[in-house]
Amino acid sequence: MIIVSGFLKVDPDQRTSYLEGCRHVVRAARATKGCVDFHISADLIEADRINIFEQWESTEAVETFRGSGPTDDQQTAIIDAKVLQHKIAGSISLT
Repeated sequence: MIIVSGFLKVDPDQRTSYLEGCRHVVRAARATKGCVDFHISADLIEADRINIFEQWESTEAVETFRGSGPTDDQQTAIIDAKVLQHKIAGSISLT
């Protein structure tokens, strides 16, 4: 299991349009073989922060989807970012 998690920072005035531009990315990811879950969402506290969470069955699945990464327009809008990929050995249900 692979988890990708972290955040992006964008101009608060551009956050809504940035997220709208990500709708197709979320749809494509969720339709990709090996994607368990995929979220890109506005942070409830910080106006310039976008939270990232992805869950994949394998490294190969996430690398196949990721390709070249954000579009040029998306990359230009990102002021700062911290996104990490984690390899998970196991999980337990909390529900």
